Amino acid sequence: MTWEYLGYVASALLVTSLAMSDVVKLRWFNLAGCIAFTAYGVAIAAWPVALTNALLSVVNIYHLHKLAQAKRQSAG
Repeated sequence: MTWEYLGYVASALLVTSLAMSDVVKLRWFNLAGCIAFTAYGVAIAAWPVALTNALLSVVNIYHLHKLAQAKRQSAG
């Protein structure tokens, strides 16, 4: 497998995430794409790609955490 394929998979995950109407699904697919792009950036030594997507992963995790908290509060 060449690293280029990982870049294509990451791109597909990000595009798929933007097609989601459910915000939670959007965040999960986007997180998966960001993680894949982080790995891709590290593999090809593209540090701006790796750093940006690592930071975006943190942002997605933060929002997923907030969404889970809101769901728990509304449930109980």
